[in-house]
Amino acid sequence: MIYLDFEKPIQELEEELEKLKSVAEKSKVDMSKGIQELEAKIHSKREEIFSNLTAWQRVQVSRHPERPYTLAYIDSVSNGSFIELHGDRTVGDDKAMVGGFGDVDGQTVMFIGQQKGINTKMRQIRRFGMANPEGYRKALRLMKMAEKFNKPIVTFIDTPGAYPGLEAEERGQGEAIARNLLEMAQLKVPVICIIIGEGASGGALGIGIGDKVLMLENTWYSVISPESCSSILWRSWSFKETAAEALKLTADDMSANGLIDGIIKEPLGGAHNDQQAIFATVKAEILKHLAALKKQTPEERIDARIEKFSNMGVVHELEN
Repeated sequence: MIYLDFEKPIQELEEELEKLKSVAEKSKVDMSKGIQELEAKIHSKREEIFSNLTAWQRVQVSRHPERPYTLAYIDSVSNGSFIELHGDRTVGDDKAMVGGFGDVDGQTVMFIGQQKGINTKMRQIRRFGMANPEGYRKALRLMKMAEKFNKPIVTFIDTPGAYPGLEAEERGQGEAIARNLLEMAQLKVPVICIIIGEGASGGALGIGIGDKVLMLENTWYSVISPESCSSILWRSWSFKETAAEALKLTADDMSANGLIDGIIKEPLGGAHNDQQAIFATVKAEILKHLAALKKQTPEERIDARIEKFSNMGVVHELEN
């Protein structure tokens, strides 16, 4: 179990619990009452800490190394029926972007999302979930395939941003993301976008235009990361906590500003603390929203989708 810095009180209590259990096992003495009291204390402390997280602490939780990534969600939601599809038919197959068909309680769904990698080697191969232009073009190809066969689309967003390399810019990173925004706004099939970790900049937005945009409780969605914002404004990463608060990047902030359609509650302690529970919750949310969206005609969905995004933001008109 990996603990974040603000979880130190929980870590100390759990280490005490392990020692108590070890002593009880070796001495054969009944310490069940003490164990139960300590477990209740741990639960209470976890509730206390996670009910008062700062914006920066939520960013830390969203990056927890034990937090489930896109493929874990897809495999669980589709009950292992996922068939991954590869390539953008132009340059190659971007390992940072995954996608393919899967079955969700008898419904065929096109799943697309960024995959960070579950170990050091895979993180290097997948570039920590930072997609190249061919990744976004692969995503668009799969979306168009889903539209052709009249299948709904679910995207899982978890990226620190689009890949910033020179070769990515040479192959048209900005154009690829912009094309996805245009095409996703006009897709005739239901589109659900779920932020499961980090949602940074155009890298997230490139697969983030949907009928329903949802955020897990301990995730963030912003034009820039707190560290990058801090480095630009203060020439140092030391003000990342201040930047996180100013950016209003948490799920609660995004919901209050009308930029997302809902928040998915996580198990106490974060999604990594009970992965099966969060998988079940996300699946239920997908099924609920798909059922509602399927009652609309394609034209109604497109009109509502375009209107929703067009209404975002504030316009101030200056008088001459």
